Amino acid sequence: MSPEVHPGERASVGAKLEYEILRILGLPKTRPLDTLIADVPVDIKVTVGDNWAIPTEAHCQLCICTQIQLKKNRHRSWLVRAHRSWLYRGKGNKDQKRGLAVQAREQWSLPLYDWAELPVNPLRYLTEEQVSQVLAKKPGQVRRMLKMFHFLEGHIIPRNVFLTVGSGKQDPMRRARQLRDLAAKEGLTVLCGTWVDSRDQAAARGITLQPGEWIALRDGAGQDGEEAPSA
Repeated sequence: MSPEVHPGERASVGAKLEYEILRILGLPKTRPLDTLIADVPVDIKVTVGDNWAIPTEAHCQLCICTQIQLKKNRHRSWLVRAHRSWLYRGKGNKDQKRGLAVQAREQWSLPLYDWAELPVNPLRYLTEEQVSQVLAKKPGQVRRMLKMFHFLEGHIIPRNVFLTVGSGKQDPMRRARQLRDLAAKEGLTVLCGTWVDSRDQAAARGITLQPGEWIALRDGAGQDGEEAPSA
């Protein structure tokens, strides 16, 4: 949503999301649209706004239309046939993509599921000042990741967050593994769900860690009757 994000980057995110939908639903990637369901061509469209840009090849075709509300961390989807009479914007934008009329979505689409929770990227819990420190060019990855653990103490942090913090750098996951001893000197216990001992330590504090998930806990948290940190 940032104005600094290039349109090409947004397009790549959309393509990645499309492939994730196909992977999760076990659907093939096909032409001329995105996939086949019961041998019927179906296009997949996703928006973080209020409407979708329906390309010409999907006019009058079946579309899975997903809406994501980032501020409310939720999403929902419909199955709709994108009849040209239900599309607006005349000839469309420069790519001839046209939006779907709200009336068509409300009256002639089939809801696939109601609002569902969207997992929150822990980086969204950071303040702007904290983000500027964690995503700064300097110091190195280890120091910036350590700052992140301090800022996000008690939050489960998935692998993709480390790839974001270490973007453009060499082997960010190796840097994450290196900081355990350094974190311990600053009073933090860093656990990773990939390791059995970490999963056991997390479980003893009422926290479930999946492989690839990390969490930093203040030494002694969740012991002596204290409440375990929220995850």
